[in-house]
Amino acid sequence: MTLDLAAFAQDKGIKYFMISYTDLFGGQRAKLVPAQAIKGMQEDGAGFAGFATWLDMTPAHPDLFAVPDASSVIQLPWKKDVAWVAADCMMEGELVGQAPRNVLKKLVAEAAAEGKRVKTGVEAEFFLITADGAKISDEYDTADKPCYDQQAVMRRYDVISEICDYMLELGWGAYQNDHEDANGQFEMNWEFDDALKTADKHSFFKFMVKSIAEKHGLRATFMPKPFKGLTGNGCHCHISVWDNDGKVNVFADKTAEFGLSAEGRHFLGGIMKHASSLAAITNPTVNSYKRINAPRTTSGATWSPNTVTWTGNNRTHMVRVPGPGRFELRLPDGAVNPYLLQAVIIAAGLDGLRSKADPGPHHDIDMYAEGHLVKNAPRLPLNLLDALRAYDEDEGLKQAIGPEFSAAYLKLKHQEWNAYCSHFTQWERDSTLDI
Repeated sequence: MTLDLAAFAQDKGIKYFMISYTDLFGGQRAKLVPAQAIKGMQEDGAGFAGFATWLDMTPAHPDLFAVPDASSVIQLPWKKDVAWVAADCMMEGELVGQAPRNVLKKLVAEAAAEGKRVKTGVEAEFFLITADGAKISDEYDTADKPCYDQQAVMRRYDVISEICDYMLELGWGAYQNDHEDANGQFEMNWEFDDALKTADKHSFFKFMVKSIAEKHGLRATFMPKPFKGLTGNGCHCHISVWDNDGKVNVFADKTAEFGLSAEGRHFLGGIMKHASSLAAITNPTVNSYKRINAPRTTSGATWSPNTVTWTGNNRTHMVRVPGPGRFELRLPDGAVNPYLLQAVIIAAGLDGLRSKADPGPHHDIDMYAEGHLVKNAPRLPLNLLDALRAYDEDEGLKQAIGPEFSAAYLKLKHQEWNAYCSHFTQWERDSTLDI
């Protein structure tokens, strides 16, 4: 039974709804709708001009309507008279095929039709920086190895505890928070869930973290590599697949190596098969490739992969199997679109299951120190253009995610790359002015 948002508003004291959708570049777009008007919006959606956001549309396109999915509604813990609700994009009565949440829902349905229910958890790292974005906000956070620094995390107690309190209030099962490997960097963890629910929570989490940081006079950034020499913002994703009832983990097999079943290996095989092309989704910005291809950081390690390899409980590879019945994809970064992250994982994994893909041999070495010893393992793309080309050549993955989405994404991302290439930088002047 669909939740009546008008009744929800009356029961919770909601004055306004934020009807929100996420565009191709991960931008969150919303209209602030008074509760008195939500009944009509729930039926017909809030109207937008799609061209005004990062969707492949023109000013001549008809209205895009964001129809709220009432099951996703969240009352803002820090502003109780407002509720956020994720929306599905429609145009002339049809789902918009390029819209990220629609892409994910289509793949969730495909998995369900094959008796599979993908569950995931994300580790969304972020920096707390000054309001102008120029530097880390904590002047005392200067250690070479700042990871888990208790003094540093306590100096940001007001921000971190407020966000965690809200996650607990929302029933997300928040269970730990820490200062991460870079100065000024943090990670907050909550329980894994069905892929669509994780994507909605991930989207809301980014909105919430930015909002609470601003409330405290700071700024939060999920940018993959905001500071030279420091570890970048990853968004590691833990993946398991269950039966449709969500009770049996089909990845779990106590008798198998690493506790990963044959189906788990095939799903992983799909991830390995498509790794270089899915990087266009998991690492979607020019800056992304300054994280996964970075030199050693001041802490001693980037904690980022640069080669397509997998292993057991070893954080120096693209994929690790930390325990039975799941694996961790360490490739995605903080810029990843929450909905497209889940979609590309499901698309690649389903292809692996259907083709019984072999993930290849695992490697149990320190890739940072001995990676040169691994032969025949593909390198991850060196830049966004290489990733886009790899994605464009991967017909199977493009079709699996959706032809309309793939065409739109490639078009807009190539435009972004071209804009980057035409931009003049200070480095060019410093390096070539006197040639």
